Amino acid sequence: MSTCTHESMTNHHVPGLLSQLSDTFHLWRQRYQARRELAQCTDRDLHDVGLSRSDVAFEAEKPFWRA
Repeated sequence: MSTCTHESMTNHHVPGLLSQLSDTFHLWRQRYQARRELAQCTDRDLHDVGLSRSDVAFEAEKPFWRA
């Protein structure tokens, strides 16, 4: 007869999964914020970094989950 211990019943994948979810949500939030900031840049700011309004529109229209 085998016995189940607390250690043997612990799901060791949960901490890794929660960490991955947290990392993913953090990345999505960063993308969302960066795209909002980019959309608010002036034409002069965009010229300084070598972007056009169409470049910004293309990037800003992407959903946050797309890289």
